[in-house]
Amino acid sequence: MSLAYITKFGVFASLLFTGTKPFTYARHDPKPQLRFLNGPSQVRSSYDYVIVGAGTAGLTIADRLTTDGKSTVLVVENGDIVDSPRIRQVYSGTAAMGPTWSYQINSVPQVNLKNRSTAVLAGNLVGGSSAINAMMTVRGTSEDYDRWGGFFGNDSSWSWDGLLPYMKKALNFVPPDPAVAELMNITYDASYWGNNSGVYAGWPFFQWPGLTTQIEAFKDIPGVEFPPDSGAGKAGVYWFPTFMDPKQVQRSYARTGHFDGINRTNHDIVTKSHVTKVLLNDGTATGVNFWQKIGNATIQKTVKANREVILSAGAIHSPQILQLSGIGPRKLLQSAGLNTSVDLPGVGQNFQDHPMVFMSILLANFTTHPSPLDMFGNPNFTDWAQELWRTNKTGPYSMGLGNAAAWLGMPVISPERFESIASKLENQDHGAQLPADTDETVIAGYSAQMKNMAASIRSTNTAFYNHVLSGGGSSGSLIDLHPLSRGTVNINTTDPFNTEPIVDYRALSNPVDLDIVSETIMVEFLRFTKRYFFETRLKELIPRQVQPPDYVNEPEDLAGFLAENLSPSEFHPSGTCAMMPRELGGVVDESLKVYGVKNLRVVDASIMPTLPGANTCQTVYAIAEKVADLIEADR
Repeated sequence: MSLAYITKFGVFASLLFTGTKPFTYARHDPKPQLRFLNGPSQVRSSYDYVIVGAGTAGLTIADRLTTDGKSTVLVVENGDIVDSPRIRQVYSGTAAMGPTWSYQINSVPQVNLKNRSTAVLAGNLVGGSSAINAMMTVRGTSEDYDRWGGFFGNDSSWSWDGLLPYMKKALNFVPPDPAVAELMNITYDASYWGNNSGVYAGWPFFQWPGLTTQIEAFKDIPGVEFPPDSGAGKAGVYWFPTFMDPKQVQRSYARTGHFDGINRTNHDIVTKSHVTKVLLNDGTATGVNFWQKIGNATIQKTVKANREVILSAGAIHSPQILQLSGIGPRKLLQSAGLNTSVDLPGVGQNFQDHPMVFMSILLANFTTHPSPLDMFGNPNFTDWAQELWRTNKTGPYSMGLGNAAAWLGMPVISPERFESIASKLENQDHGAQLPADTDETVIAGYSAQMKNMAASIRSTNTAFYNHVLSGGGSSGSLIDLHPLSRGTVNINTTDPFNTEPIVDYRALSNPVDLDIVSETIMVEFLRFTKRYFFETRLKELIPRQVQPPDYVNEPEDLAGFLAENLSPSEFHPSGTCAMMPRELGGVVDESLKVYGVKNLRVVDASIMPTLPGANTCQTVYAIAEKVADLIEADR
């Protein structure tokens, strides 16, 4: 298709869709693949480190620990190594999600969601969830991590200042194309990023022009900030990069950054291997047991860890493995017929995910083109986009899930009600919001979290509300970045070794999240979104509310809509092996060592005591980078 078609969109489009060849950057030449073992028979009897899970954290740690060429590492992965265009592609970045490369688990019916069950997805392949879900490279605000550090004291290295160097180390930042950046006013500050990782934070060679209208409309709302960079640790409205290799224009994830091209004889990986338990001897982790099916046979294998076992199986399966190993709540283990090696009540508790709901508001007079709808309703535009992609990998197909969003605090979202919401949370009986048999240490930790969250509700720099901007004539999904409700992930006591764990989000169990008789966070999200469309310059585009219907305004009616439509998961499971003091229901200490066990760490999203106000992938990379240094210091 010629540029004549492009120019009918105007000067804006003709500049944006020039088809410029992607720029290049320094890149190491590919090397032969690392030692990939075909089965248990090739696994050595012992390694210095045994890592369970070849996901975002596991591959990062394995890469870092083997760079010296001396320390031996085995990574045991339940899934397989997968090559698929659905994973590599950037456009529609979640195309790989689903049962093919994910664990297939359904949550228990959610009482506060009309007894609906929800699919629980976690990556089940080399690369983990970074291969099927992660596209947005956002890290949250400084208060998110200062909150973590605060559980251990003001000098904790898990504060924002302590973790920021690892945020920078974790990703290789490539600036956006200068022409696109100037045209769209994309701001960034490279000082918040690094350039030495094999995992890339890149930018597409295209943006929907309507994004500028949506971003500018936030300037009509008092209190909204516009940070200079998504990595600055500030709440507001800003641009952010994509987990994308901008040279290949493909997904950049743990496998491409910390697996492909590595050639080290001290780094082994075995796939399609299911870890059943961590082996303990007199309070010390000595290795793991796993099995692999070969034909009709099931091969059992035990491998020793000379230095450490590292669980990086994710927030669903790391607590399951601990519990199966006799590490967890004594009552639960006894009911499953398991011996208790360490009574650790917090294992599997404190479960969190980001709830999301779709609120549909359409702009009847939105006439900016091209828009996302043109990819579906305009064959000429789609043909051109496909041609441009085939020619030089630019245009709309170089986009992921979006690169601009609002991440806003409650004083901005609800200036008239945030104080009453904070007071309600501060003064409630926190233990009453948890299951009746919850251990007192877990209750103490939850209470500490909620008091902290009450202060965060009063802060403009803890983002509770997330709205990814579409660039088109409609709203998008709304994300609750700091849910107050807590769920559980526990072994199935009737058949613990042959079944998936029982996942209960306990969605909306804390009434400050949602309640039919008073002001709540989720209702305020709906009200603010309506305010954004109907009380800013967007009102000139004639907004029309579709879902919920515009006549639904009373809190009890909005609560009913949310109960019927909210999803308890944005596929960011976290918190089930929390890094908190043991007396607060913690599972791991500041070095991510499991309480009561020597030579055992957990390194994945399960250690997050509270969710960051962001997608979790970048944070998990940073956690893994930090712990790799902690392990090095212990050698």
